[in-house]
Amino acid sequence: MQGEASAMHPWGCFVSPGMASAAVIGGAKAAAAVVGGALAVGAVPVVLGAMGFTGAGIAASSLAAKMMSAAAIANGGGVAAGSLVATLQSVGAAGLSTSSNIILGSAGSALGAWLWDRKKKAPSSPPPESSTEAERGSCAGDDPPGPQDVSPPNDKSSASQNSSKKHGK
Repeated sequence: MQGEASAMHPWGCFVSPGMASAAVIGGAKAAAAVVGGALAVGAVPVVLGAMGFTGAGIAASSLAAKMMSAAAIANGGGVAAGSLVATLQSVGAAGLSTSSNIILGSAGSALGAWLWDRKKKAPSSPPPESSTEAERGSCAGDDPPGPQDVSPPNDKSSASQNSSKKHGK
């Protein structure tokens, strides 16, 4: 790398300015991935609690209570083991297992990194218009000439003659 000044990294390796900026961008993407993973894992208990799946059981008059009622009616009076309501009740009471937290965190990290990449891409602009106003032959808002644009001449004598014929004068 001629013409580029290298700097000694604290770990003992040489880093060029181009490598340093790539490391900053990679670090920002990694930070976005970490934030995405933490949000995904942290949001589960909050969302389930807001729905009514709490550690003390299903909260009365909540969305969870309505879901449990519908599941019980559909199942003939009880909630089936392994159903969505039973699973959410279990997670709301005991939390997610370690393996579930790892999977959820990985998915959140991937989503965070993907959103970071998407944010960094510039939006595409629409292609420029190929024809000009003159080539199209009209301006915006103009109607083509036609019968609606033809108006009778403003002749008062013919108007007074027409009115006198109608009134019998």
